[in-house]
Amino acid sequence: MDSGLSRSAVGAPAPARSLWRRVVAVCSLVRYRFFLYAGLLPYLLGAAWAYAMVGSFDATLFFSGLAGVVLAVVGVEAFNEYFDSRMGTDRVFNPADLPPMSDAVLWLGIAAFAGALAVGIHLTLRGGWPILAFALLGGAAAIFYVAPPIRWAYRGLGELVIALSYGPWMVLGSLYLHTHAASWAALVVSLVPGCLIMGLAVVNAIPDYHQDRLVGKRNLCVRVGRRRAVTLYLGLAAAGLAVVPIGVVAGLLPWPCLAALLAVPLLVESGRVARTTYETPRAFVPAVRNIVACYLVAVLLLTAGLLVHAA
Repeated sequence: MDSGLSRSAVGAPAPARSLWRRVVAVCSLVRYRFFLYAGLLPYLLGAAWAYAMVGSFDATLFFSGLAGVVLAVVGVEAFNEYFDSRMGTDRVFNPADLPPMSDAVLWLGIAAFAGALAVGIHLTLRGGWPILAFALLGGAAAIFYVAPPIRWAYRGLGELVIALSYGPWMVLGSLYLHTHAASWAALVVSLVPGCLIMGLAVVNAIPDYHQDRLVGKRNLCVRVGRRRAVTLYLGLAAAGLAVVPIGVVAGLLPWPCLAALLAVPLLVESGRVARTTYETPRAFVPAVRNIVACYLVAVLLLTAGLLVHAA
């Protein structure tokens, strides 16, 4: 879903533009940061759980599934940019600054989702119908996040959809590829990226509060207001981090996973900035950056903790 850290648009290509430049312009929509913190890390966490806690890992399935994740994220980014542009979300205050969105962006998204579906069908033939179920759930979340007729993000459900997609569905789907089973313990660990990414979705909407409200994008920030949204995102992120020590004490997680708590200072710093700057988008940027760093550090160290336990 939309990372919210930057927005870009691709205009209709000039006649003199080479085909290569057109391709590069369209591909520039896909932000590397989104690949890293939204799509890749929960997938790696599920694979690490399969390897460390179940003793099962298939490299061929891993890279096939990774290809599907990459294609799905390309589709998400393309659809978000295209339909947000059509709804006018990015043009409320600077309509003359952004060129018209090219239909090539829509077709890029369609092609990417078609490729992701093909990968899902291939993996289903090898591993069984639950893989297709995970793929279809993720696809419905991704395609209709801002696309009609559902538009999850405009109905106050976008943040929950993000949490489910990049938490339980991604982690358990990745785990199932290797083990053909899921577990309650893995569901618990999936709450770490799930809660953190939901908090990140809330905090990303705070700088865009006015334009989202004006175009009818009734996300959680618009519904509860910016001040309460700060409390909400901090609570969600804290809940995600709290899963780690609770899981260790309960015997669900190995003790090296406690390294994920090194992300706590980043959450504290994000909250310190957010409490005084939530009404000033430019000054609020460090709060967003710190919560992104918190997500990265927590999920990476959680994954590393699992691998250290298996060593």
